[in-house]
Amino acid sequence: MNALVQPPRIQAVYSQWVSRSLGELNAIYLARMLAAQAAGHSVLSGRLGLDEISFQNLLNHYFPTARFPVSAADPAPVAQLDEQEAIARLLLSYRAAKEESEVWIANIIAAGCAGAEHLWYDLGLWSRDDLQVLIRQNFPELVRKNHLDMKWKKFLYRQLCLETGVTLCRSPSCEACSDYEECFGPE
Repeated sequence: MNALVQPPRIQAVYSQWVSRSLGELNAIYLARMLAAQAAGHSVLSGRLGLDEISFQNLLNHYFPTARFPVSAADPAPVAQLDEQEAIARLLLSYRAAKEESEVWIANIIAAGCAGAEHLWYDLGLWSRDDLQVLIRQNFPELVRKNHLDMKWKKFLYRQLCLETGVTLCRSPSCEACSDYEECFGPE
């Protein structure tokens, strides 16, 4: 497991969010993202990259007893990627189709791709395992497709390239690529 030790202030905010949830699996990871964002340890805006209505719906669904957080009322700017909508559509094409929240999660993950670090870190998650569980819960077929366990941001962009026919990779297969360790190595 590659979890980071979280500062006490992030753990305290996380505990507050979790205590206001209904205990759903997604709520655990959303609480981590909200706590990290509040502490400035995330590339996401105060609304986790969502528009105001979607964010309010997410809060009502996962944290029905929580009050609207001050940090979310005035969202910080988040880098907007030209491909952000395409990434969200890609994720949604593999959705579990269990809940509306899969749309929110797809948009949050797509917004997190604007960061320069590992996707799990930029989202404010505590480990790559957190991201793996979140994606497995909401986009299970995508996890099966990533059977070689490529790092998620690289995998999402590779899938976009394959869908559009644009290739950025230097090699016809990952196994023959000189950058293999960068895509599949430890984080």
